[in-house]
Amino acid sequence: MRRVFNSDRLEGVALVVILLAVGGMAGAASFTHVKDWTMIHAPAGTHEWFGWSNAVISELTPAAALLVIRRRRRLDPDASVFYPLSILVGAVALSLAAQIAVANDSFSSRLLSSVPALAFLALSKLVLTAPAARTARKPAPTKPKPEPVPVPVEEPADLDPVDLPTDPAPVYVPPAPP
Repeated sequence: MRRVFNSDRLEGVALVVILLAVGGMAGAASFTHVKDWTMIHAPAGTHEWFGWSNAVISELTPAAALLVIRRRRRLDPDASVFYPLSILVGAVALSLAAQIAVANDSFSSRLLSSVPALAFLALSKLVLTAPAARTARKPAPTKPKPEPVPVPVEEPADLDPVDLPTDPAPVYVPPAPP
């Protein structure tokens, strides 16, 4: 009988819970830092939604780039990931710049401000680049294709030129009406 809660499944559940907690907290901190940074440097009268939209764009772009990299590698291990990797590096650099920009001038403040972005990036990379499960899966059984049945083809009898009529019979054509 198969056990419902084996160690692999429990570890997987624990990992998902940890990722959700870290992702939620890191996202909240990072989004807030980027939103604050945007609003500090935005023209007077800019609405709050602009800061939040900038935060969503700059913070979700690295996650999207990681997903694209993973999908390309899964579909074709030799596929180029240069473009999504460039987007990932650029988006992380912008996010870290926002995290550090809202910090105080001390090293520890800047380090602590960058922790949410770095932690989320590290955990995302850890999960998204994990090797596939090593359990052997049997391919789904396929129905055998039926063998084609040869259809007899009647070939015309070879005609000897001697047997062909040389003078065709006359064909009656009725006269045209007046």
